[in-house]
Amino acid sequence: MEIYAAMSTLRAVRRLRPDPIPTDALQRVLQAGCWAPTGGNQQPWRMIAVSDPKVKEGLAAIYEPEWRTYVAGVLDRIAGAPDEEQWKRVAAAGDYLADHLHQAPVILMFCADPRRMAITDAHLDRVSMVGGGSVYPAVQNVMLACRAEGLGCTLTTLHCKREPEVKALLGIPDEWATVGMIPIGYPVGTGHGPISRRPPEEMVFLDRWDQPWTAAER
Repeated sequence: MEIYAAMSTLRAVRRLRPDPIPTDALQRVLQAGCWAPTGGNQQPWRMIAVSDPKVKEGLAAIYEPEWRTYVAGVLDRIAGAPDEEQWKRVAAAGDYLADHLHQAPVILMFCADPRRMAITDAHLDRVSMVGGGSVYPAVQNVMLACRAEGLGCTLTTLHCKREPEVKALLGIPDEWATVGMIPIGYPVGTGHGPISRRPPEEMVFLDRWDQPWTAAER
């Protein structure tokens, strides 16, 4: 699939069919993740591809109550806002995922080892962000590969609120952290499609923070 077409139609697909994913397609998705750049080329991440029904049920039991708490807070905050109906549609799709997570054919759990990350902002007086740069490019590669394969996917991190339980369920070593959970499968309905995002004119500056980017002036 042409790369710009994939990026501009990579929706969060939360309604997934339980149909199995062919092994060769899943292998290509996993390989795409392994091609991602990392700090010092250390690849300080690992993926667990969960397909065992009992393990998926365990992840669903952890995820579902955290989703309910999260979405209730979101809907309360946006009550009466102009985009309330849009968020209600997102919430309904999220409810579907919470109810059917255990039926997704594969759930990918991304893990990372902070000891091998190039965390160059660790000394700053703010929340560290740079370490994620050695993990989330692989997450994005996987999601773009899912798009190219016709698979639906979405990234969630709500499981991190109960990380000790997730690590015990999946046998993840103490020194490793969980950083992303991606259920994948063929979409219910159309799945992916055109996305709505702010354009460069609203998101990019030229040379300085207070100088907006304007393509027409270049």
